[in-house]
Amino acid sequence: MEHRRILSSGSLTSDPVRNPAGEHIGDVKELMIDVVSGRVAYVVVSYGGFLGIGDKLFAIPWAAVRVDQENHALVVDVDEEKLAAAPGFDKDNWPDFTSPAWLQELDRFYAVESDWLLT
Repeated sequence: MEHRRILSSGSLTSDPVRNPAGEHIGDVKELMIDVVSGRVAYVVVSYGGFLGIGDKLFAIPWAAVRVDQENHALVVDVDEEKLAAAPGFDKDNWPDFTSPAWLQELDRFYAVESDWLLT
């Protein structure tokens, strides 16, 4: 299968998010774009709930994500237990994605270093 270097955000939205073991850990809700650089900063993943009710949202740094084009999924190296402990938020109370403290907390949790962090 030929892999594309560029994908539309719509082709990723609603895709499943899995861990390396293939376990379903959520679905892509949104892609967060750094408007200065034009790069994807975070993927917002919806986990739990039923039909969008009661689900929790998680911002996962793009640096912690791998796109699995063959299976139309994103892969993140976390299991359900770790994701449940991740910094999350509800759909009516989104965090300030420009907060250095929030960004650093996410990078520490997912053990990545986002090279676009705001200074």
